[in-house]
Amino acid sequence: MNFSKKLKESFFQQNSFAIYGLGITGRSVINFLRKKRADNFLIWDDNKTVRDFHRINKKYKEKHFEKILDVIDWIILSPGINIKKSRLKKKLIKNKHKIITDLDLFYILNPKIQSIVVTGSNGKSTTCKIIETVLKKNNIKVKLGGNIGKPILDLVVKKDSIIIIEASSFQLEYSQFISPSYAMILNITNDHLDWHITMKNYMDSKFKIFKNQQKNDFAFLNNKKLTNYYRKNNFKGKLIFVSVKNYQIVRKKIRNIYLKSTINDENMSFVYQLAKKFNINDRSFVRSVNFFKGLEHRHEIFLKKKDITFINDSKATSFEATKQALMSNKNIYWILGGLPKKKDYFHLKNFKKIIIKAYVIGKNSSFFIKQIRKNIPYTISRNMKNAINNIYKDIKVDGNSKKTILLSPAAASFDQYKNFENRGNYFKKLIMGKFKRS
Repeated sequence: MNFSKKLKESFFQQNSFAIYGLGITGRSVINFLRKKRADNFLIWDDNKTVRDFHRINKKYKEKHFEKILDVIDWIILSPGINIKKSRLKKKLIKNKHKIITDLDLFYILNPKIQSIVVTGSNGKSTTCKIIETVLKKNNIKVKLGGNIGKPILDLVVKKDSIIIIEASSFQLEYSQFISPSYAMILNITNDHLDWHITMKNYMDSKFKIFKNQQKNDFAFLNNKKLTNYYRKNNFKGKLIFVSVKNYQIVRKKIRNIYLKSTINDENMSFVYQLAKKFNINDRSFVRSVNFFKGLEHRHEIFLKKKDITFINDSKATSFEATKQALMSNKNIYWILGGLPKKKDYFHLKNFKKIIIKAYVIGKNSSFFIKQIRKNIPYTISRNMKNAINNIYKDIKVDGNSKKTILLSPAAASFDQYKNFENRGNYFKKLIMGKFKRS
């Protein structure tokens, strides 16, 4: 299909749409289509409570929506829906060529927009926010959206703005028309394999950000395995190899405490390389990043009391993400646990001397004990409150001059918490109540 001929607003009135999934993204799509006077669309969600909220007629059943999928022009899928596990699996697979995402709608409406798309297993949000800070401080108009902040279709876009998009593998899996001017994959580790099943599927979803790039666009990668994979697929964009060594030249001049540790070196190396493409010199780059304030729940140093540093790293939902926090600290009292990621493995031999003790929380303690028992001492705490009480007792007999209390769970939060934010905020609340007054 020669889609380029339909890149105009009339596309939204001339086509029919089925919106499957009515979370934040789905609601954003509904509002967008209404603004574009696209009246020919139907909506569905598997959750009855959500259907009732959107006043979907009770007589309108799933089988009716399922039949519609064969005749509708486009199916707009919310990021959390995995068609292989959906009740509508057969119909969705049959009509997979029709499936698009909110990212696709954005690029259909804005085919010539200058955009920066960031994806990867870890560090996406932080990298996007640093990019936003650097560009803004250098008088470049930017908007940030996607998997961070506002849904992409909720942004008010001007022709001279640069759009920064954080894209998850769930969004990219079914995207067809995403076409960024600057695209970067920060890293790829064993993440979301319960969703993607194989590492190849996961990598293929990430590499979709390069598929529609043209020869004047840029692709940023930082290791040989990924660059080889890129070349194998014959993408058209200009490949930029990102090296931490290049960033380390300016790193010494940065005064931002949040960026002084090595935990953000990978993120910063991408930002630094991107800044070069915008003709931002080293002096301006350093000045800009000194204004950056770290994000909550991502190696967030929220309290220092005497010789103890308290860090909320609740966003670390795999060992690869937690490893960065472990590498950046010493004398660690480590809280971990939750829902483990499929095929995750903990390489702890190099951390024996810096982890004083681990405190396992959550309903999957056996998985984490198996991973850590040969390398570090541990206590089964079951929940966050017990873990902090246990640490409070243990820390009193610790002879080390400087100590770190670190929540970096290396697991998802859904066994005990609504999300990682809820987990991190509860941790901070308990710490402030236990330690700040002591």
